[in-house]
Amino acid sequence: MRFQHAAQLRADFPELVAGVVAATGTTPDADTTDAVARHTATATARLATVATPSGFAEVQAWRRAFTRLGLRPTQYRCASEALLRRFAREGALPRIHPLVDLCNAVSLATALPVAVLDLDRVTGDLVVRRATGQEVYLGFDGATEHPQPGEVTYADDAGRAHARRWTNRQSGHSAVRDATSCVLIVVEGLHATALADVTAATTLIAEELAAHWSLDPISAVLHGDGPTALDLRSAITAR
Repeated sequence: MRFQHAAQLRADFPELVAGVVAATGTTPDADTTDAVARHTATATARLATVATPSGFAEVQAWRRAFTRLGLRPTQYRCASEALLRRFAREGALPRIHPLVDLCNAVSLATALPVAVLDLDRVTGDLVVRRATGQEVYLGFDGATEHPQPGEVTYADDAGRAHARRWTNRQSGHSAVRDATSCVLIVVEGLHATALADVTAATTLIAEELAAHWSLDPISAVLHGDGPTALDLRSAITAR
């Protein structure tokens, strides 16, 4: 099992940097409350420096990418912008699972989209690529959809789409649940300082997994001038 971005997608977006963290052993009883509070405090301080979340360079880069993909960025927002807008409006995010809560808080603090997937619900390799239109996506409401041909998705070897519109919406099929143990976390950035920022976020997430679940995750930062894929087998066979 490997995670990577398709070569054509990397050619279309050479500025792309992705941080990948994988581990086995997460449980729903970890207490990430203090860490969530710490990262949301960072988000609050950063939000005070902009008029809206769209003022962040990280978000602006995703808006430009969505426009290049033929999407209206005010209709379809990257996950971090959607979280930031909700947090700015409501002052908090709903609690879902300690790992999801933690990664959402890191997303708020960094303005970077952070995907969290249950690896046991992924078949074979996971490739971020343009859809053929045949992939199957399961929404959180239980409805089945098919990404539009050319839409960027996370596709596995079984033809499942684990995301819609790249960083816009994850799949309910591979969402983290209480029974989830083996996880894949992906942070993606396209802005000018993405390499430094994604690297820092990747390190932070790996450290949080070690601190709260006593895990030793595998991780990598994937980019055009470095590695572009991560073999996930060592994280899976750890269980």
